[in-house]
Amino acid sequence: MATSTARSISAARICTIVSFVFAVLALLLNPVLFGVVGLVLGVVGAVLGDKPLGWYAAGANVVAMLLSMLILSAL
Repeated sequence: MATSTARSISAARICTIVSFVFAVLALLLNPVLFGVVGLVLGVVGAVLGDKPLGWYAAGANVVAMLLSMLILSAL
């Protein structure tokens, strides 16, 4: 049982880290594509067990999408 829990937490952490990377990509490249995928990965990471960081990653993706769209609309 311990290895299953460790794998679940490890998968959750990987989803959370990739979600933070997608937040940066959403800010720099394509806010809709990377932001939505990062948001989903952040929520998946939080549901799988990486509670605080998963939700922070999801929030970072929302902020990155909004900020990037605001910057793009100003140009």
